[in-house]
Amino acid sequence: MFYDNDRFEFIEYLESNWLSIKNELAQLHQKDFIPWPEKFLYKEGWDVFGLYAFGKKLDEQCCLCPETTKLIESIPGMTTAGFSSLAPGSHIVPHVGYTQSVIRCHLGLTVPDNCAIRVGSETRSWQEGKCLVFEDTVEHEAWNRGSFTRIVLLLDFKKPNFIQTDDFHNIPQVVKVLQDLNCE
Repeated sequence: MFYDNDRFEFIEYLESNWLSIKNELAQLHQKDFIPWPEKFLYKEGWDVFGLYAFGKKLDEQCCLCPETTKLIESIPGMTTAGFSSLAPGSHIVPHVGYTQSVIRCHLGLTVPDNCAIRVGSETRSWQEGKCLVFEDTVEHEAWNRGSFTRIVLLLDFKKPNFIQTDDFHNIPQVVKVLQDLNCE
């Protein structure tokens, strides 16, 4: 399920600064990105450049993107952030997130035609400079049938007023991802 962006005050701020984020992204190189560790979700073409991973700041990467880091650190309850790259012809198979305590946000930065995400029964396309906010624990998948790489700023933030306080480090899948990303 997708959320109405108006529910989250930071969305307008993020969208109004999207070109600053895209400019920092343009300074990165493809070699700075690494394949997402959970290979069972895709064949190839899903790479990430992490800034925060489940509450852990990735200092070296954040130094390369100081404006983006400043922006994401202003988001209440932000736990995970980074650039998510999906190459042409790639497909991330249907899956669900790790915890009900967070909401996911994608800010479109480079978006080809024929590139979309399905959450539950609803499919939407990204737009450059616009956010899609969705429930990560609802089955979702993404594909890029376009002619160039799709890149979004991916953010997870804690649900407002969510009572359960997950410790990400007690979730086996998260521990494995942190190990694979060398940021445990």
